[in-house]
Amino acid sequence: MGDHSNSNVSFYKASSGIKSWLYTLDHKRIGLMYLGLILLGFLVGGLMATLLRFELLSPEKLLLTAKQYNQVFTLHGAVMVFLFVIPSIPAAFGNFLLPLQIGAKDVAFPRLNLLSLYIYFLGALMMVAAIFMGSVDTGWTFYTPYSISSDTSVVMTVLGAFVLGFSSILTGVNFIATIHKMRAPGMTWFKMPLFCWSLYATAIIQVLATPVLAITLLLLALERLIGVGIFDPALGGDPVLFEHFFWFYSHPAVYIMILPAMGVMNELVTTFCKKNIFGYRLIAYSSIAIAAISFVVWGHHLFVSGQSYFANMLFSLITFLVAIPSAIKVFNWLATMYKGSISITAPFLYFLWFLFMFSVGGFTGVVLGSLSLDVHLHDTYYVVAHFHYVMMGGVVMAFLGALHYWWPKMTGKLYNEPMAKFAAVLIFIGFNWVFFVQFLMGSKGMPRRYYTYLDQFQPYHIISTIGSWVLLAAFLLVAYIFIRSLRKGEPAPNNPWGGLTLEWHISSPPTLENFEKIPVIKHDPYDYERMPIP
Repeated sequence: MGDHSNSNVSFYKASSGIKSWLYTLDHKRIGLMYLGLILLGFLVGGLMATLLRFELLSPEKLLLTAKQYNQVFTLHGAVMVFLFVIPSIPAAFGNFLLPLQIGAKDVAFPRLNLLSLYIYFLGALMMVAAIFMGSVDTGWTFYTPYSISSDTSVVMTVLGAFVLGFSSILTGVNFIATIHKMRAPGMTWFKMPLFCWSLYATAIIQVLATPVLAITLLLLALERLIGVGIFDPALGGDPVLFEHFFWFYSHPAVYIMILPAMGVMNELVTTFCKKNIFGYRLIAYSSIAIAAISFVVWGHHLFVSGQSYFANMLFSLITFLVAIPSAIKVFNWLATMYKGSISITAPFLYFLWFLFMFSVGGFTGVVLGSLSLDVHLHDTYYVVAHFHYVMMGGVVMAFLGALHYWWPKMTGKLYNEPMAKFAAVLIFIGFNWVFFVQFLMGSKGMPRRYYTYLDQFQPYHIISTIGSWVLLAAFLLVAYIFIRSLRKGEPAPNNPWGGLTLEWHISSPPTLENFEKIPVIKHDPYDYERMPIP
């Protein structure tokens, strides 16, 4: 394996000054800039969520009017989905780690990589500009005909999302080319780390599904600007057509979010159980299967829209099918843990949280995929709870697990491990405190997105809101841990966790070139029996 001498300079010190960052073609610096922007999006979206929960303490007005509530609600959804959850793991950790894990010096198209970062920044700026032009109040799904008749800045917001889509597509193209063409000698497809497999499956969805959303949002903007009759019934359009178009992208987008999270889980479980992952090929193939099936399940969002009974039955069946490759992964992670030499670290706690919360999200998804139950639960808080258990309990836990796991490699600094474990436990308590009660509220008929509600639901809302304060405190503690680590953290060794993938064979933080000489791969990526821990 190629190893670095300590005299080599880290990529931070290879060049200095703001211009060296703005014009950089180094995938690691681009990944870190993405990480900074994505964390900023998470902060904004999280504060919006806290504000919403505070307003829902009472059925009466506390801070926001009904219109302001809708605006904050829309911003929370749009910022979290388009600025945080979709790009979080692929753009930040994918960019930083993909070349390191496959033994490459960079991604296939470094300039395209920098362009995708600037396009992401431009799209985010457009969304921020839309707030000052008259914040959108349509909900993050921009459903017609309301999004066509609303007097808010819908056009600017959807164009911001349209621009963000190009960043997603360019990143996907780059990852596909990098994985096909840049793997180190001896790294066959089935010697590639499973995180790279998940990025590959994600990139396929990004490239194929994102253009559909782009066209849909463009048509919506054109309809508002020049009155083309596509979605607006008053102009001879069909609002259900918008739903079909929107969810044809947005359901695969759920897997753009969750597949990289599953990839992170593969790395965590094998490193902290010191064991080769169980069923490597099944996990790799299940990533591709999820990507394929995700394109044909969008109709389960439209069970109550008036589509045919036959279409409902078909989409319900396919929704159950998509649970199979996800379940394969969960069983394989459990089998990997069996008789493993488990070390309970902060990253591994986030793996355990993911396992529990994603399973809850998955089982409640099967409930919503059932036609008779969905009619009752559709557009209630049950759906809100399900969505957050999958997205936040899945993606955010994986994002935090990845941040704790690769932080020493990315920054060259160690953080306070006992404090990080405490914060992880607090996040688990806070999250379940907020969202579990929403399953009960939803099953009793509390509609989602409502500004006011019947008094019988107030106790549930109070419990949920108090939980949101615990969760906010936990996230602030995590932020403190990482900021303190940058200022006072001990220097990180090359391999603090005893991982076997290639990024742990090089210095922390890596040098500009990644590897002194390109490594030659002879073993499976997780073979703890045959490979010495570097």
